[in-house]
Formats: sequence, C-alpha cells, structure tokens
Amino acid sequence: MIIGIGIDVAAIDRFGAAMERTPGMAERLFTPAELTLPSGARRSPASLAARFAAKEALAKALGAPGGLHWHDAEVHTEPSGRPALRVTGTVAARAAELGVSSWHVSLSHDAGVASAVVVAEG
Repeated sequence: MIIGIGIDVAAIDRFGAAMERTPGMAERLFTPAELTLPSGARRSPASLAARFAAKEALAKALGAPGGLHWHDAEVHTEPSGRPALRVTGTVAARAAELGVSSWHVSLSHDAGVASAVVVAEG
C-alpha cells in the first residue's frame, strides 16, 4: 500500500550559489557520507541538489510535518548504483506513525534542474 508520494525539484545553479554564499549550509543539510562520493571526492552541486530534492520529497511523502531533522534522512547509493534512503530519529518516528515499511527513491538531474521522487510504502 502506498502511504505517501513526494516530488521536488531544485535549480542546480541556484542551489550551488546558496551553498557557496552560506557557510555551513552543506553540513547542516547533509550527512558526511552524503557530501562525498565513494572515492572520497566531494559531490557535485548537481548531485547534492538531487539529494536535497529527495529530502524535500521525503518530507512531502510523510505529509510535510514540522520538526523533521535534515540528518535524520540520508540518501545513499547501493552497491548496484541505485539511490536509497536511510531514516533515523525524527523521520523514522514519523514513518513509523504512518506505517511506512519501505522507501523508493529516484533522482535525476538534467538541463540545470535536479529532481527527486520518493514513495513511502507500508
């Protein structure tokens, strides 16, 4: 059963400029693992914008309640290359309230726009 669906988009240039303009923004929004590639290199603004869109889409799939913490939702990459979500704390608590048992996430970026869709399934 689908409990919620969320979608979000982010303008890559605007998102990158906001991160440059606001010291510490990246660290407030993303876990250390989200900020780097498996190689240890820093993720591109397009990749981070897609992850930001996924966190926004996740909140929408949960009904956009207040009080969710950015670090309580982590977008990671499975060995297959597929994106996936890990939820803890405030996000896990809200998901449990709603009966969410699994997540589906899709990320994309093209033509200056990053997008994400999240489906919460129970």
